[in-house]
This record gives sequence, C-alpha cells and structure tokens, in this order.
Amino acid sequence: MKKLFTLLVLIVISSCAKKQDKPTEESCSSDAEKSKSSKFKMYEMSEMSALMEQMYVDNQRLKQRILKGDTIGSFPNHFLQIHKAVMTDPNENDTFFKEQAANFIKAQELIYQDPKNAKQHFNDGVNACIQCHEVKCGGPIQRIKKLYIP
Repeated sequence: MKKLFTLLVLIVISSCAKKQDKPTEESCSSDAEKSKSSKFKMYEMSEMSALMEQMYVDNQRLKQRILKGDTIGSFPNHFLQIHKAVMTDPNENDTFFKEQAANFIKAQELIYQDPKNAKQHFNDGVNACIQCHEVKCGGPIQRIKKLYIP
C-alpha cells in the first residue's frame, strides 16, 4: 500500500510539473534571422499629407470663427506650400491636382479678402478639396465634409 501511495504521489507531482523545453541553437538562430529580416517600419507622412492635416486643423478653427462671427484674421501663407509639398506619390502632382489646388487657394484667399461672404468662400474651398479627393484619394472625403458650414 505504501508503494502504491508513493507511486500515486509521484505521478501527481510529475503531471503537475511544467515542461520547460530548452531552446535549441537552431531555433535561436532562426529567431535572430527573423528579427533581422522583418524590421518594423514607422509610417512617415509625406510633406503633402502633413500639410493637408495642418490645413484641416486650421480650417476647423476658421469654421468656428466664422460661425461665431469673430474676426477672420489673415490668410495662412503656409497653405501656399500646396504647390510645392512633396507627395507620397509624386506622379499624383499632375495638371488636375494643380488646378484643384489653385481653386482651393483662391477660395481660401477670398475668405480673408471678402469676409462678408466668408461662409460661401469657405464652403467653396471645402468643395475644391472634395472634388480633388474624389479623383485622387477618397479616404478623407467623409472627414472633409464635416468642415462644411450649414
């Protein structure tokens, strides 16, 4: 009976013990090779993407000033970088884009030149963004539409 009890205790202890496999040299070297071959790449915005993000924020603020009837301020000259900023895909900077960029800049400048009709000029600028993004990059369209002033 004593032998049977000892055997049962050993079985229970051995079944409860965790197995720890020793890593082989092969698995260690393959893990090292994997980490070398699959390096994490951080997404970096193009100049144009960063500029458009900044223009979006600036236009959110401008929208609030127009809605509150506050003074408009002065045209943000960094918007003119739209003609020079490097795009993610340089081939996208074609005639169509240049025309839409010019329409956007014209509408934006009119907001500051003709503040009585700021709402209309602002929405014209939003339209220029949407018209371009319908052809070039549709992703941000829903976000851009939120800029409209009703």
